[in-house]
Amino acid sequence: MPGMNRTIGSILIVTMLGFLTTLVRAEESTPQKIVDAKTYLEDISKLFKKTWPANRSVNLICHGHSVPAGYFKTPVVDSPNAYPHLLFMGLKERFPFAVINVIVTAIGGETSEGGAARFEKDVLSKNPDVICIDYGLNDRGIGLERAKKSLVSMITKAKERKIKVILLTPTADTSAKLDDATDPLNQQAELIRVIAREQQVGLVDSFKEFQSHVKHGGKLSDLMSQGNHPNRQGHDLVVNKLLEWFPK
Repeated sequence: MPGMNRTIGSILIVTMLGFLTTLVRAEESTPQKIVDAKTYLEDISKLFKKTWPANRSVNLICHGHSVPAGYFKTPVVDSPNAYPHLLFMGLKERFPFAVINVIVTAIGGETSEGGAARFEKDVLSKNPDVICIDYGLNDRGIGLERAKKSLVSMITKAKERKIKVILLTPTADTSAKLDDATDPLNQQAELIRVIAREQQVGLVDSFKEFQSHVKHGGKLSDLMSQGNHPNRQGHDLVVNKLLEWFPK
């Protein structure tokens, strides 16, 4: 019934906003900053600079949904133009002596709950040095509370093994209202920022980069290959921010 559907939708929005407000207020009582991009992966950058025979392979994992998996206009998977491969190329240009493996464990259509369920088997088993986690786009389907539980679970398991984590806020979706704080995509982005501060892990604010492009006169379509997948230009925005975490 239309009236009932509107009422249920309003209740869900209020509930989600309440959950996010509680997180933000809790954080404000003990304010924290995002960890410093110049120092958080300093030990990894030092490894990258070592030469044979003192060097070793360094494993970076990109874990998440269809965007890091390389989906452009479904069903096309354009891995060479997706940010995991661009990250590899950027790091190799920056660190020519390094042996770098960028491993993609992303699955199209997956949420962070699915990613958390297979985290040990598919991610930790590969002995990563750094894990990038990108689920905000699809986590709209499970809501803020469940998304937080899954993300924190993965971060906790990584920390137990002294593995560094970088969380990514979602890339854009043409169906979302980028300037509306109540939009579910905007809420997922804010949740991820809060978790990054609480857990003291790295953050790449992809969502902010897409917002900035539009705010400064660009069109969202400039960055998209289809409604919910970025094109090469959109992936470039993400990888440029990722590379900031690996100081020269």
